[in-house]
Amino acid sequence: MTLKKINTVLTAVFILFILWFGTDFILSPETTAPGFGLPSWPPGDGGGFLVIKGIRDVVLALVLGVLLVTGHRRALGWVLLVESLAAYGDMTTVLAHHGSVATALGVHGLTATLMAVTGLLVMRETRKVATAPQPA
Repeated sequence: MTLKKINTVLTAVFILFILWFGTDFILSPETTAPGFGLPSWPPGDGGGFLVIKGIRDVVLALVLGVLLVTGHRRALGWVLLVESLAAYGDMTTVLAHHGSVATALGVHGLTATLMAVTGLLVMRETRKVATAPQPA
């Protein structure tokens, strides 16, 4: 299997995972939120922020999907790298608010790291190969 095919499969998995998770937060935040890793449900009308998180995830997935479908591989690599920061941010948020360390590192941290690695692999796949000068 070529590097391009592996990268395409990894990216498609990320797109589907992020899309599924975001949609879950939009449709049923009260059942999805405990899996995020924070220790408690937001007080008052804080549930709206969970829907916002879901919308963010759906948009992140759609951006990756558009780049993948249109073949903009170099931009796809950059966006995977940048979007991994959202997952690192989620990890930091869970840790800063005394949430589950296992979830912070095992879900958010692992996801972020795998996204960054996939982004780097896509960047490697799309780098320009230097050609050796031809003898005269």
